[in-house]
Amino acid sequence: MNKASVVKTSERTGQQVDPTDMPVTTSACFALVGTGETVVASGCRQVPIRAGEPLAPQLAAALADAGTADAVLVGALPYDRTQPAHLMRPSEWSRVPGRSGAGVFGQPSLVRVGGEASQWRVRPEPSLEVYRAAVTEALAHMERRPDLRKVVLSRALRVSGDRPIDVRALLGRLAEDPAATAFCVPLPPQGGTGRLLVGATPELLVSRRGEVVTSHPLAGSARRSADPLLDREAADALAISDKDNREHREVVTAILDQLAPYCRELGTPEGTRLVATASMWHLGTRIVGRLRDTAVSSLELAALLHPTPAVCGTPRDAAAELISELEVHDRGFYAGAVGWCEATGDGDWHVALRCAEIAGREARLHAGAGIVRGSDPVAEGEETAAKFAAMLRALGLDEAIAFEGTAA
Repeated sequence: MNKASVVKTSERTGQQVDPTDMPVTTSACFALVGTGETVVASGCRQVPIRAGEPLAPQLAAALADAGTADAVLVGALPYDRTQPAHLMRPSEWSRVPGRSGAGVFGQPSLVRVGGEASQWRVRPEPSLEVYRAAVTEALAHMERRPDLRKVVLSRALRVSGDRPIDVRALLGRLAEDPAATAFCVPLPPQGGTGRLLVGATPELLVSRRGEVVTSHPLAGSARRSADPLLDREAADALAISDKDNREHREVVTAILDQLAPYCRELGTPEGTRLVATASMWHLGTRIVGRLRDTAVSSLELAALLHPTPAVCGTPRDAAAELISELEVHDRGFYAGAVGWCEATGDGDWHVALRCAEIAGREARLHAGAGIVRGSDPVAEGEETAAKFAAMLRALGLDEAIAFEGTAA
């Protein structure tokens, strides 16, 4: 693609932004390659946000400091609600209609991330066997506590190669799935090392355009198959699965309950439908409402809803407490949210799923599964392995790693 064809002009600033010239560093580049538009920001400077204090005045102050009415904040919310949001104010940004990830971020079909000769080391956190034991323990807790209806347990894979990971190529590959929103978010450096959160999420936490607010939660999953007949059977089985439909209803009900006080209209006009990504089937329900007061921003709504039962559980506090007991790794920004918010309050926030934290030669991948009564520990472990598939493929690694914990 001719370089000039990917130079975009910001809708808000009128400045030109060429994403191919943006160095991918912890201070420079933010990107969301979505189904409806591509958002790219450069020159990102971190905005101090204090946890435990009202978010609205802090957002207002951060946007006012920009000195322009068309300012924007980009960034991520960590999974842990007690930790502060990681927000940045870019010097330049662009919102381009359509999905332009492959053109913007190189030619992923021609680039091997790490290369075929790359040597990989993999360390599961925890092993699949230990994860299954944690699911069994969660089910035992749920039997003792009838109010605990759902708990989402995750596991991680720490992958390291013999050369730095090509984040541009990785993002381009992830953007090839038209059903997912590919993202790259600079994170605060750790130990002097720059970090990026890179992934391709199928789930919209919340979007706001004027008074219209939208959420599209997903819960209940089945792995897709290359065989069309088996793929259809997997989808049909998911659609009628009592366990998966109960898991999905927990998420939808929680979001409706939390949005209701802020909306004068709220509903699920399309009902629950099957949603397909390149590797998974999901149950999804689009929620649409009209706000009573547009003073509440998209970021405030994201902070209100996050974490939903899709990544935490029900009731939220009880599920979070059990997760902290049973998970051996820190989720960080996995299962948090990534997105942007304008001074008007409009913006999009996506659940940070199917992602990895990238630092030089290392990638830490995360995947989780929703545990409800009737869950099978073996099946839940296999679900996490299936959810690792998109990122492993994008890195050029064999999916068997998700089961075996060894590089192929």
